[in-house]
Amino acid sequence: MNIQLLRNIFQNSVDREAVVWNDHIYHYGELLQKLDYWGRFLDEHEITSGSVVALQADFSPNAAALMLALVERNVIIVPLTKSVIAKKEEFLEIAQCEIEITLSESDEATVRYFDNVSNNHEHYLTLRARNHSGLILFSSGSTGKSKAAVHDFAYILEKFAVPRKALRTISFLLYDHIGGINTMLHTFYNAGCLITVSERAPDAVAKTIEKYNVELLPTSPTFLRLLLLSDVVKRYNFQSLQLITYGTEPMPESTLQQLHEIFPNIKIQQTYGLSELGILRSKSKGSDSLWVKIGGEGFETRVVDNILQIKSKSAMLGYLNAPAPFTNDGWFVTGDMVEVDGEYIKILGRKSELINVGGQKVYPAEVEAVIEELPEIVSATVFSEDNAITGKIVCARVQLSNDISESQRELTKRIRLHCKKHLESFKIPMRIDFIETNNHSERFKKLRAVN
Repeated sequence: MNIQLLRNIFQNSVDREAVVWNDHIYHYGELLQKLDYWGRFLDEHEITSGSVVALQADFSPNAAALMLALVERNVIIVPLTKSVIAKKEEFLEIAQCEIEITLSESDEATVRYFDNVSNNHEHYLTLRARNHSGLILFSSGSTGKSKAAVHDFAYILEKFAVPRKALRTISFLLYDHIGGINTMLHTFYNAGCLITVSERAPDAVAKTIEKYNVELLPTSPTFLRLLLLSDVVKRYNFQSLQLITYGTEPMPESTLQQLHEIFPNIKIQQTYGLSELGILRSKSKGSDSLWVKIGGEGFETRVVDNILQIKSKSAMLGYLNAPAPFTNDGWFVTGDMVEVDGEYIKILGRKSELINVGGQKVYPAEVEAVIEELPEIVSATVFSEDNAITGKIVCARVQLSNDISESQRELTKRIRLHCKKHLESFKIPMRIDFIETNNHSERFKKLRAVN
């Protein structure tokens, strides 16, 4: 696949900062050298066009350059991170990988080969016939078996042909996540600087923002709530930050309002994307608004029975291990329930997570947002349990801050009283469990048990 445009950008930006990794700054000239190095590496290891290669890494300069070298070689790429280590062998088998390349924490590469692999899935045959690179992305699998979405990398790259503003951006979203890959490509195509973090925790992120004058933080509502509950806002300087983007799950309105009050001069923008579709262009009605307009070049949207549907040239070819949820006329059914106000939508939650209590609909995110209004609550995660009378009941797992003096019984009563003031009776949790650890994934997305 021709990535000459990207090579030209690197060549014209040789002295610009490209990546900050392990507190070392790498320039675009070095990234270009690494791209050439990995091309020779692929020659030496006889990795050819159409091969299916797993790449376990994070956003080091070598990891970035190696992924681009694999794209240039028209390889079908399966990015992996340590966050999926428990499922790695399953993922390698589903993707029918021939080769695995692992980059260590010191950025050293090891190669593993697999014998007797038959990877002639129809989507792979399509990519080889087009002579295009492919990208395999696995869903989180929090509500079932992970699905492997197959993308044509050429169509993903098309959206970056139009120049945008170059920003100094934190690589918060993971290397094997569509948001993380989008962040990397957007940064490089606009000669920005990709700034890595030692760990994805409030203190480490805030320290990095101050030290390296970060301008853009792409993250999730769960992480932003943790950021607000910590004291890092008081201890670190956020003056360089121009833009915070959030996605992957519904944003509690109270969190958004608090964020806007603390950072009144920072633009806060909701994004929308799926592993199956890529990241759409978006525009929030305001930094304190949950209403967002999505679409842009190459995307069409419509709402059918309150569910968002999207048509895009850059949509996946399909899944390796499941039927694809496309309509007969080519629209992808996202499963996201939305409200509509003219050109804007408000995302309510996934249809699969909707709780049916005696015929009444409960969106977990709505109940979570109310519970999290209480200052003692770090996070709330709402889910359902079976009930002989109503079919389902609403339940919640609640993580508390460390300075709680009242008993769990008293706090349970107070949570329910607070919910009663803001929610209909069928939405009030019948069972509340208190947990000590975070209830989110490595991607800082809430983990809900769906029964």
